[in-house]
Amino acid sequence: MLRRSLANSTLSCDMKKHRNPRLLRLLALCSPLLLAGCDMAVLNPKGQIGEETKSLILTATWLMLIVVIPVILMTLWFAWKYRASNKAARYEPNWSHSTAIEVVVWLVPIIIIAILARITWVSTHELDPYKPLQSDVKPITVEVVSMNYKWLFIYPEQGIASINELAVPVDTPVNFKITSESIMNSFFIPQLGSQVYSMAGMQTKLHLIANHVGAYDGISANYSGGGFSGMRFKTLAMTDNDFEQWVTKVRESKKVLDRDAYASLVPMSENTPVTYYSSVDANLFQSIVHAPMASGMAQQQEGHESHENHGAMDMKGMDMKGMDMKMDMKGAANDTATAPAGAMTMAMDNAGAHAMHAGASAHAHKE
Repeated sequence: MLRRSLANSTLSCDMKKHRNPRLLRLLALCSPLLLAGCDMAVLNPKGQIGEETKSLILTATWLMLIVVIPVILMTLWFAWKYRASNKAARYEPNWSHSTAIEVVVWLVPIIIIAILARITWVSTHELDPYKPLQSDVKPITVEVVSMNYKWLFIYPEQGIASINELAVPVDTPVNFKITSESIMNSFFIPQLGSQVYSMAGMQTKLHLIANHVGAYDGISANYSGGGFSGMRFKTLAMTDNDFEQWVTKVRESKKVLDRDAYASLVPMSENTPVTYYSSVDANLFQSIVHAPMASGMAQQQEGHESHENHGAMDMKGMDMKGMDMKMDMKGAANDTATAPAGAMTMAMDNAGAHAMHAGASAHAHKE
């Protein structure tokens, strides 16, 4: 046993001595190639907007690499040329200026920034998520509600709804109307295009189109709490016939999405399974959008009524009997006929002041 242990120890030491450092460096440099098997959804678009977004990303990246690559290469070259062991490198401690270098480091970035500015201006208008897509095919409308932690899709034209599953026909523009039941989220289907925020009390818009049949992942691109990581859904891009069959399947569901059913969806839930609703309240989406406003108006009305009730109670607390408001109407009429105007005004002021004082005293006594 001792001899075997010594032999294994000797073999291990020999392997460490003969380990090839160059091979290890090569393996380290090649390790990023393992990522080649990963699918980058944004760079694998399946829709018109996704294709244009990919083109924009690649164009901007190549333009920036015009600066990045030379900087990296020069950094490596300078480190090699002026290494401590290179005694032939020229040492110039007093060097401080080069017109050629100044022209290059200023002119090239300015040109790149100008090109990027032009591209940004054009693409901002062309890829505006609120801009409807031009197509000979009639678009469909889908109302999207982000909830904790699930997605609700309402099809107002078909009168159906689903949870965590979105179906759309290929080559058909989809007009999304988006809102949130509670906190802010972001509606994003990476392979189809842009993302747009969903916010409570507001309605945002997004226009997308799927040009290839397939199932694409949809996510929330904005952190919204503990169940955020599971807030995913499938986007099923299918032919027109398959889409009609999907609508028929949803209509066979026994569940109905009315106000009570929606209220049961509001509490937080994670990893909610796909659910179909054969019919939906036609005004449900608008009621969700306006819910924060309605709640605020109700609170404002409640506060106003409370203020009015408090004022009414104060008036009741005043002892109206404590005010001696009896007047001899006949004497008053005679006095009015004979007294000067100034004296009459002073008498009325004194009477009013006396009445206010008596009322205030009675109110204080009451409290």
